[in-house]
Amino acid sequence: MEISVNNINGLATLKIIGRLDTYAASKIAGQITQELEECGEIRQLVCDLEELDYISSSGLRIMLGLAKKYKNNFSIIEANPTVYQVFETTGFVKLMKIEKALRRLSVEECQEIGKGGVGVVYRLDDDTIIKVFREGTTMQELKNEINMAKEAFVMGMPTAISFDIVRVGNQYGLVYELLNAETLSACLKRNPERLEELAKLYAGLFRQLHSIEVPQGSSIPSVLENEIKAINHIGRYFDQESLDILMEIVKSIPKGNRLLHCDLQSKNAMLQGDELMLIDMGEVGYGHPLTDLGHSYSAMVTLLGDYASIIGLPQELAVKLWHRMIHHYFEGASEEEITHRIHQIEVVSCVRAFSWLSLSDSFPEEVIRMCQDAFKERVADRKDYIKQICSTFGDWEM
Repeated sequence: MEISVNNINGLATLKIIGRLDTYAASKIAGQITQELEECGEIRQLVCDLEELDYISSSGLRIMLGLAKKYKNNFSIIEANPTVYQVFETTGFVKLMKIEKALRRLSVEECQEIGKGGVGVVYRLDDDTIIKVFREGTTMQELKNEINMAKEAFVMGMPTAISFDIVRVGNQYGLVYELLNAETLSACLKRNPERLEELAKLYAGLFRQLHSIEVPQGSSIPSVLENEIKAINHIGRYFDQESLDILMEIVKSIPKGNRLLHCDLQSKNAMLQGDELMLIDMGEVGYGHPLTDLGHSYSAMVTLLGDYASIIGLPQELAVKLWHRMIHHYFEGASEEEITHRIHQIEVVSCVRAFSWLSLSDSFPEEVIRMCQDAFKERVADRKDYIKQICSTFGDWEM
């Protein structure tokens, strides 16, 4: 009988392995209490029973005790059919949130078709794709994304809705049905002569999103608040003066209530027929379109890292796509105004260029050094220019 507790920012997972019979329950009840008390503040407790083979009435009492202590912040996941039947027979499924074990899939030999801040997308077959979330993603985070996707879909965002939650190794995955769909990057790579046509579709997708107003009371989060949290999180890598510059950029962006994707690069948009669809909703929020376009510029134009792998296109072609897209986005504007907007977008992109380090606490040292070196060139050495451009953000009306 083994137990382990993992607490990430108040989201704790209690894993129980083996047989929770009467003897084992008497031995580990106190150990569970002690480890939960020592792991820090717990806002939500998930009990993972994936490797639990049997549960006795004494084991049920342990589950009941946890449910009483943590109330609505307690849930059980990955109960195998035998264990779940015990919960069902005893009526525990009516007393607490209990989920059966998820279907398991493998992505070995599957084609990677997209990569975002929270996961990687693979094609399973001609009809279905799967988004595999990064390790450490909790079931609650997964459900938050599903709920946001449904809410954004109702608002008018062209997003596919998942029909199944699965396990891929130690990670969660969402399965979607997308018939004969391919990424915008893959389509352009095969058909570079379609650049103008695809740039119009890309611009149209941005404009469609940015025309949607997120109502008060929505579960869609504030992008501004998320950006501030991300900047504070990367304080370990940059000095306070550097963080202050990024914070000034963010706080200079006008407030807004428009729907933003925040990771809309060409490998994260799926082309189905003549319509672009979105599946990665992990960073969706509301705010000013300037932020969304800044994020896309950071990915498509000035990305740090393995460009071809992340974007799926030669950089020269992808940069052309972005610039043609932004001209179509501002259709009807003068070349002078579009150039001015691009300067604003480029400055905002400086935040995303480094705040993505907040997505993990285990990036290799060479990646961190690469970002620190780039920060001096892109931000610190242009501090006065950045401040001057920030002072113009107010002229961008939605």
